[in-house]
Amino acid sequence: MRTRFCMTLLCLILLELAEVQGQHKMMDVFQPGSIWPDTEGKHINAHGGGILFQNGTYYWYGEKRGDKTSSGGVSVYSSKDLYNWKNEGIALSPSDDPDSDITLGCIMERPKVIYNRKTNQYVMWFHLELKGRGYAAARAGVAVSDKPTGPFKFVSSFRPNGNMSRDMNLYVDDDGSAYHIYSSDENMDLRIVKLADDFLSATTDDTFLFRRQREAPALFKYKGKYYLITSGCTGWAPNEASIHVADQIRGPYTLLGDPMRGPNAKKTFGGQSTYILPVQGKKDAFIFMADIWRPQNLQDSRYIWLPIGLDEEVPYVKWMDEWQLDWFK
Repeated sequence: MRTRFCMTLLCLILLELAEVQGQHKMMDVFQPGSIWPDTEGKHINAHGGGILFQNGTYYWYGEKRGDKTSSGGVSVYSSKDLYNWKNEGIALSPSDDPDSDITLGCIMERPKVIYNRKTNQYVMWFHLELKGRGYAAARAGVAVSDKPTGPFKFVSSFRPNGNMSRDMNLYVDDDGSAYHIYSSDENMDLRIVKLADDFLSATTDDTFLFRRQREAPALFKYKGKYYLITSGCTGWAPNEASIHVADQIRGPYTLLGDPMRGPNAKKTFGGQSTYILPVQGKKDAFIFMADIWRPQNLQDSRYIWLPIGLDEEVPYVKWMDEWQLDWFK
């Protein structure tokens, strides 16, 4: 009797251990479009996001989404290797104050965070839509924190130089200057504005790039040239991506065509660009980050991470079912 009891107890312990180990199974490969579990075994909830690398750690900021359009603020995850991500909680939460621009019911999209060496602050910018106004507000929101994981404190929201600001990104150039790239004029225009020295506001150095009804801008620099990947404007539905190039960050930008290759390339593999990630410690290594949006269940939206090929005249993104960082050689 005691032997049977001990065996049963041992089996239960082994099953529990197996479950725990399954939840914490270490990742060592990227599988674009698949469920991406964090270190607790839960699908990462950081959509429309961007990455900050600071002191040996990557921080992934993104939209915390519910089933439909609900916005739960900005989530943050941390990683040492880009495969395995720890949920660090909510970096910026909606406010309980009904008079706040980010009161509960607002929409926060496309959060990006950069570090200001002069002020020692982490600065977040995001696309903000005010509660109850749909997508009419078209504002940029700004928040700051002393720590990369937050909590971030909301500073202000505004239209840069009076321009509508929806899909957006941030870029810090080699000289330390920071820029806000954004879709404007009902997404017909794409613009870039230099930020103030503290990164908390836009200067009047605001440049019109082109008028092609583009959104989801993602910028990277390679061999002294600036490459800009964008998407078309078809709501949640995927569409054809494009890549532009310029010798100066303010342009002029020249259209190079569609950088995607492989199955469903004309629909960006079912996704939409959100960020270009430089891989630390690897020369000229960039990862194209995109979201496969699932509007009926936004928290289940998937991620596409693929390496950017640089071995031809025009940078390109080729579909792979799975890949590892040693692809970069």
